[in-house]
Amino acid sequence: MELDGKVAVVTGAASGIGLAMTRRFISEGMKVVMADIEEVTLEARAESLTAEGADLRTVACDVSDADQVAALRDAAVEAFGAVHVLCNNAGVASGAPGHKTSPGVWDWVIGVNVLGVAYGVSAFAPLMVDQGEGHIVNTASEAGLTATPMLGSYHVSKYAVVGLSESLRMELEGSGVGVSCLCPELVDTKIFEATRNAPASLGIPAPPEIRMADIAAMMGTVAMDPADVAGRVVYAIRADQFWILTHQATVGRVHKRNSELEELRNPKFSR
Repeated sequence: MELDGKVAVVTGAASGIGLAMTRRFISEGMKVVMADIEEVTLEARAESLTAEGADLRTVACDVSDADQVAALRDAAVEAFGAVHVLCNNAGVASGAPGHKTSPGVWDWVIGVNVLGVAYGVSAFAPLMVDQGEGHIVNTASEAGLTATPMLGSYHVSKYAVVGLSESLRMELEGSGVGVSCLCPELVDTKIFEATRNAPASLGIPAPPEIRMADIAAMMGTVAMDPADVAGRVVYAIRADQFWILTHQATVGRVHKRNSELEELRNPKFSR
């Protein structure tokens, strides 16, 4: 798929992987519609990119609201006439044992991570099918391929994105619309501070700032630069590649998980 002159829509575009994908798409000659719930940060990032010559628009959007996602699609089409790449990237996380996660937190995590992707697909995929060209990138996680303790709601949401993406890939085969599933492991983003955007009604305290180096040391891995992830996304779009992984260790963990399944062994956490 040729990217120069095409249009991309990126959710969660104000920071992290979303911002990195935005920058990379711009460098490829694309026009970009940046969407995020953090409106102040979104506008600041857009102002900086526009000053560098980028052709982009911004839309404040809560992806857990289907009407807002539909409005995002309409704004993109009004601004640029078409959408060729959609990155359903917005995501949140909340760490707690599954049995101690409140209904409100479940609603929030599933609303953003699962329904946000589903609403994006519903809003944009028919448009792409009609034009006979497009590519959808859904951001899942290694957490959608293997499980760990203390992240039950996050795992549920990311497993769902993987399943949705696999099914969508099969459904759109031959339509001219590709699908990729991004399953990053540790990336240098603020996902561990995602509760900063939680609804005030949940009463979740402001998250502490966490050094990524400390998290990497705890997990025994290396935090990838979001720009490198964005490069892999662009490669996958061009190559029509479904799986996008960031760490080779993910393959080993998936193999271990699948072996446990095949041998009917009980899940056991190990790194």
